Amino acid sequence: MKDMYYNKKGKPITLEEWGKLHNNPKYKRIRETTLSNGKWVSTVWLGINHSFQENYVLIFETMVFSTKDSLEDLDCERYFTEEEAIEGYEKMCKKWE
Repeated sequence: MKDMYYNKKGKPITLEEWGKLHNNPKYKRIRETTLSNGKWVSTVWLGINHSFQENYVLIFETMVFSTKDSLEDLDCERYFTEEEAIEGYEKMCKKWE
């Protein structure tokens, strides 16, 4: 069975380690912004592998919401590395601006 929990560097961790890191907003939040049109773009470390492919790990996520207080998500992309997540965040901001 492949690993399920990962730190921000992509190293497998235990559920207990994941829980501690996940409860730290400064560790979890990568980027966020409210665009001029009111849409909110957020990139976070999930720490749980969201990939459905064997030997492929996705532990970061960028989502676009209609507003910061809305649960209506408009777009979503997932990534393996923090660098990919930051690049994806920038692209998502440009796409939805």
